[in-house]
Amino acid sequence: MSRRALAGSGIGALVAAVVLGAVLTSSGPDLPGWLDSAWNDLMIGMRGPIVLGIARVLNAVGGGWIATILVPALSIAALLIARRWRSAVYTAIGLLASVAVVQLLKSVFGRARPLDMLVESDFGSFPSGHTANAATLAVIAMLLFPRWWVIVVGAAWTIAMALSRTSLSVHWLSDTVGGMLAGAGVVLVLGAFLEPWVRRDEGDKKS
Repeated sequence: MSRRALAGSGIGALVAAVVLGAVLTSSGPDLPGWLDSAWNDLMIGMRGPIVLGIARVLNAVGGGWIATILVPALSIAALLIARRWRSAVYTAIGLLASVAVVQLLKSVFGRARPLDMLVESDFGSFPSGHTANAATLAVIAMLLFPRWWVIVVGAAWTIAMALSRTSLSVHWLSDTVGGMLAGAGVVLVLGAFLEPWVRRDEGDKKS
């Protein structure tokens, strides 16, 4: 993607996340729409030992110290070992910026979570931090390694994380959409500014 396309896509995603949050909370932070309510009921009906087991694993992997410390550290270390230090810096900045944007949106909108959630979570249902983090990692990987299988795995990972959040009723469906938009948007905007600089990693490896 060109820098203009990255910037346009990223800004569009971030604006869409803000507009979505504003629309969802315009009638009050505790009033889910019919689609969110219907999806939550559907997910409750699909609960079973396997579904909940997978969802709880993704809950642990996508949040807490694993998502905020272990996964970033391993990703950055792998890029440094591969002599792609600029990519490692881009990854670190992208992950930190994504967390900052998500927390800002949570504070701004203060949306209430579903009442029947199965795991404990922090304040603010919109947007989903787990889903935003998954989308952030997926888009970073897609930009650094633009191969079809990376795109497929990244998309599958993000969708699986979103489904797990609604399976546990810790988020509404629209929260996960907002998380995807926020996480992807941040990385795309950063990519528009840093892509030429990050691309120099390839030249360093050949020298």
